[in-house]
Amino acid sequence: MGLDELKAAIPEYAKDLRLNLGSVIGNSELPPQRLWGTVLVCAIASRSRAVLLALEPEARARLSAEAYTAAKSAAAVMAMNNVFYRTRHLLSDPEYGKLRAGLRMNVLGDPGVEKIDFELWSLAVSAINGCGQCLDSHERALRKAGADRETIQEAFKIASVIQAVGTTLDAEAVLAEAEAAGAGG
Repeated sequence: MGLDELKAAIPEYAKDLRLNLGSVIGNSELPPQRLWGTVLVCAIASRSRAVLLALEPEARARLSAEAYTAAKSAAAVMAMNNVFYRTRHLLSDPEYGKLRAGLRMNVLGDPGVEKIDFELWSLAVSAINGCGQCLDSHERALRKAGADRETIQEAFKIASVIQAVGTTLDAEAVLAEAEAAGAGG
């Protein structure tokens, strides 16, 4: 399944998602590596089998081996960091913020791609995972590196659409299974 098949699988009630998926990928002004790295990390972060299986092959074909690995690394490390930093931020006791994290994040120092690409991918994953502290940190790093607000917004637009498509298709799969088993309505 590719992008066209993924769009075709989106139910009619979610037509806006189909249109948005086509436009955030097809009309993006991001350079190809930034775009397809963002698509890949968002597909991974969405935790949707259908979305990942549909978008990963095209992302792999459009990314260098180094960028493909770096994008997967961004998704992996941000899955950890988003939980850790979001939790530390949400706890009422500010003393947790003073404790050493003690988690290995070596990939942040040498991601294998331009730092701005890795930061953009990290921001997109953080948007899906809802870590405000991580979003602020990556947005500041991107702005410091010269990224404009439109570029940053492009990443979280892609994240929002891919996450919504994953949620919708996964819900439809569960409902279809329930109906097939006689439990649905």
